[in-house]
Amino acid sequence: MRQFIQFLLKGLAILIITMIVLDVLYTTVYIQSEARDKVSHIFKSKDKNFDVVFLGSSRVNNHFVPKIFNDQGYKTFNYGITRSRLEESALMLKLMVEQGYKIDNLIVQVDLNINTNDHSEAIRSLFMPYFHTSKTIRNHYKEIPEYNKLLFIPFYRYMHYDARVGFRELYQTIIQKRTNALDRDGFYPLMTDKRPMVAADLSKYYPKKNKAYDEIKAICKKNNIKLIAMTTPMCMETINRDYFNHINEIYPEIRRFENLVTEDKYFSTCGHMNKDGAEQFTRAIFNKLFKPKSKT
Repeated sequence: MRQFIQFLLKGLAILIITMIVLDVLYTTVYIQSEARDKVSHIFKSKDKNFDVVFLGSSRVNNHFVPKIFNDQGYKTFNYGITRSRLEESALMLKLMVEQGYKIDNLIVQVDLNINTNDHSEAIRSLFMPYFHTSKTIRNHYKEIPEYNKLLFIPFYRYMHYDARVGFRELYQTIIQKRTNALDRDGFYPLMTDKRPMVAADLSKYYPKKNKAYDEIKAICKKNNIKLIAMTTPMCMETINRDYFNHINEIYPEIRRFENLVTEDKYFSTCGHMNKDGAEQFTRAIFNKLFKPKSKT
C-alpha cells in the first residue's frame, strides 16, 4: 500500500512539474515572439501616440480604413477584432492605458453589441498568455468563475483555451508564421460579396445597458480621451431596423450612422460592408467628424 501511495505521489509530482514547465515554456514563447494578433500587438508595444483608435467587433475590423485618416495627417489604427464583444474592447482599452498609449480620439462601435453583457470565449483566450504578467488582465477577470483555476493551476489556461492558444498556435508562433491581422493598420477588407444577400434578423434583439461600454466611457473620461460611440451600417433589408431607434433611449450620446451607406453594392453581407463600402463609410465619417490636418 505504501509503495502504491508513493507511486501516486511521484506521478502527481511529475505531472505538476510538467505543467509548470509547459506553462513557463508557452508563456515565454508568447511574450518574447513577434505579435501575431491585435491583443499581443498591444501587449508588446508601449507609449504609442494615436490621433484616432478604432475599437469593436468585425463591424469595425471590416469597416474602418485607417489609411483614409492617415492620408489626412492622422495617426490611426484599427483594433477591431472579429467576434469580439464590448467586454474585450474594454479590456483592450485598459491594456492600452497600462502600456502608456496616448489616444486623442476613440471611435467605438456600439450597436448590435449592446444587446448582451456576455463575452467572447474565443477572444478572451487571446489575453490568456499574459494573464500572470498583466495586473490589468487579472483584475478584469477576477469575477469570472474560473479565475482561481487560471491563477493557481499551472498550464490550465492553455488547456482550457487550447483552440486559440494551444500547441498549434504555439508552433505557428515559434516558426513566426505570418498573419494578416496587423496589415493595413488593422483593417481587414471583405473582397467578396455573398449573393443573394440574406437579410439580417434583429427581431430577437433589444439594446440594453452594457457594463463594458460604461467602463469604456469611464476610462476615456479619466484619461482625457474623446469618445465617439457610433452605430455602423447594415443593409436596408435588415429585419427590425427599429432596433437602432431604441439605442438612444439608453445611450443618447451614441451617434447613428447605420444609414450612412445604404446601397447593396457596398455590402458583402447584410451586416458587413465590402472594401468599397468600408472606404465609402470611412470617408463619410471623416468628413462629418474630422478635418484634414494642416501640413507644416
